[in-house]
Amino acid sequence: MRVLGIETSCDETAAGVVGPGGILSDATYTQLEHVRFGGVVPEIAGRAHAERIAATVDEALGRAGLERPDAVAATAGPGLIGALLVGFSWGRAAAFAWDVPFVGVNHLEAHLLTPLLADPSLAFPFLALVVSGGHTALYRADGVGRYVTLGQTVDDAAGEACDKAARVLGLGYPGGPILDGLAAVGDPSGIRLPRPRGRGLDMSFSGLKTALRTLVARRPDLRPQDVAAAFLDAVADVLVDRVVRAAEATGVRRLAVSGGVAANRRLRSRLAGLPFPVSVPPLALCTDNGAMVAHAGRLLLLAGRPDLTDVRARPVWAVGSA
Repeated sequence: MRVLGIETSCDETAAGVVGPGGILSDATYTQLEHVRFGGVVPEIAGRAHAERIAATVDEALGRAGLERPDAVAATAGPGLIGALLVGFSWGRAAAFAWDVPFVGVNHLEAHLLTPLLADPSLAFPFLALVVSGGHTALYRADGVGRYVTLGQTVDDAAGEACDKAARVLGLGYPGGPILDGLAAVGDPSGIRLPRPRGRGLDMSFSGLKTALRTLVARRPDLRPQDVAAAFLDAVADVLVDRVVRAAEATGVRRLAVSGGVAANRRLRSRLAGLPFPVSVPPLALCTDNGAMVAHAGRLLLLAGRPDLTDVRARPVWAVGSA
């Protein structure tokens, strides 16, 4: 089964094809229209998706050597509803025209399952840390479609906090990659920032962001690269702390990490030091992409999830819920 996956949940117009042998193609158009606004503008995102979706799908099919796929999967949520509707509606209409199965995919579940695409040795059960610009959560994955939420952020997502921290430092947008590059040459040793614990395995990054703003206002003499390194160290410490505690609580000692923040070098370095196997996808599969949606859709179809063939696009959709 060769599945076409379409992703338009935020500001990436992406399409990819996945088959039995893995990724056959992956095409992504990154919307640069939002840079001058310092963040994603939903209406602009939706228009840009509408302009690029057909060409992006054609590129993905062409690279895979296909005229039509065996099935179509499209992100149905969570995300910006106007952006979601572009890819979801296009994918559903294309599946109808091609007379092939269609499945609506949960964006977070697609991220969660991505490490299985990149690491053939990864097997259920495993802990899954999904860290992105809009979402940060820790799950126990027992099988395709079988997940337990162990903890999640109660305020800002890790990626959102990084973007806001970059804005405080005047670094531009998107802040995460800029912050990561600056931190690579920084020295955090002389700067202390809090590591909020939260309740149970939940996380909080709003207080950390506020502490950073206070620090920068009080100490304008600090080098931005040192502040960036200290901030990312704090974020990584919070995430690694929850992973270690989750492993102790569940007895599951295998971790899969995904989402845009999984590309962060400081986090990857900290995770590599854990005393159990850690699977982190290549950088190209950490950010939003079509291949992850195709892969998730393929697994769900093979698992016989007919309830997902009639799902509707939605801005909020918890992992594991119908």
